[in-house]
Amino acid sequence: MRRNSRPLLTGTFRHRRTESDYLGVLLEAVSLEDWRAVVNATLEAAKVGDPGARAWLAQYLVGKPAAQAPAPLTVLVQQLSGRDPLVEQLAEPHVDRMKYPALHADDQRIDALRAQVANELLAHVDAQAHASPTTTSSSETTSSGTRRRQGEQG
Repeated sequence: MRRNSRPLLTGTFRHRRTESDYLGVLLEAVSLEDWRAVVNATLEAAKVGDPGARAWLAQYLVGKPAAQAPAPLTVLVQQLSGRDPLVEQLAEPHVDRMKYPALHADDQRIDALRAQVANELLAHVDAQAHASPTTTSSSETTSSGTRRRQGEQG
């Protein structure tokens, strides 16, 4: 039961250009066929030894390491002590809930508020996206819903 139905996000705001706006334009301009051609050309270049092509493919296929590797001495101490840092990190929130239940009594309400704010933010962004004019100067939408760039035959 909701006691207070006031929106959590109040006021008006103008949407400023963000990375997502620029990414949207990029996605409109580059068709999947164009991207497939770029990837295939890069793959062929990597096969014949182009280090830049190899690095680019590896970055997207394998990814960059998120953290530095631990020092060998740290690994040895962890093995000897039987500690696993990943298990400890994953168990920590559950241990905290067990040790300090009073601190987590409102967890469900907090999660509900976060979900409400996320939904309101999505509604604001959707409303603004529908209110702003869209341009299709560099592409047209075909009857199947796919984008076709100017100059391409359909």
